[in-house]
Amino acid sequence: MKDDKVKVYVWEFPVRFTHWINVICLLALSVTGFYVGNPFIYAQSSEQYIMGWMRFIHFVAAYAFLMSIIIRIYWSLAGNKYACMCGWLPFSGKKIGEVIEDLKVYLFISKRSKAHVGHSALRGFTYILLLGVFVFEIISGFALYSVTHSGMLWTILGGWMTNVMYLQTIRLWHHLFMYVIMAFTLLHIYMAVFTDSVEKSGVMMSIFTGNKSILKEDMQ
Repeated sequence: MKDDKVKVYVWEFPVRFTHWINVICLLALSVTGFYVGNPFIYAQSSEQYIMGWMRFIHFVAAYAFLMSIIIRIYWSLAGNKYACMCGWLPFSGKKIGEVIEDLKVYLFISKRSKAHVGHSALRGFTYILLLGVFVFEIISGFALYSVTHSGMLWTILGGWMTNVMYLQTIRLWHHLFMYVIMAFTLLHIYMAVFTDSVEKSGVMMSIFTGNKSILKEDMQ
């Protein structure tokens, strides 16, 4: 069976790098963001700078997350065909059919017919929606940050949103989307483990090495 498989370099370094930067940043942003919104550790003296450190880590992670998203969008244009986000949009009849087939597989209604070299139609569509969530979190975060920072930069990054929505509404949605990201993370892990067990293509290791092992017949 091994002889029937082909090693394919799917995920280039920038894709893998931004993936893990996003993981670290989202973990830091979720923990610190939850603390900023609902402090669960209280300072016992003026020397304990707990809230200050939480806010500092949140801001640093936010900037790193912004740069990671920018790099990933750029690499969608500069990278190989598997990095391109254009193929994630399920607007064709074929793509919609693939999304339905993927849903049947994950819901145990049918079996996987073939391994996917890059993202499947369902995963690609999910990542497009997730990118929208990421962009909203970035803009809404900078909108909240702009309240205490004036200037054109902060207005462009998110300050303009305060003219569209109430500040408390922005804060509420910023917080709620954090739970959306947490829910996606659990779903993402499930989909990756399930796909790896079904396709036997090395999906789990591919985000570390960049390589997948695909059957020759599935390369067609």
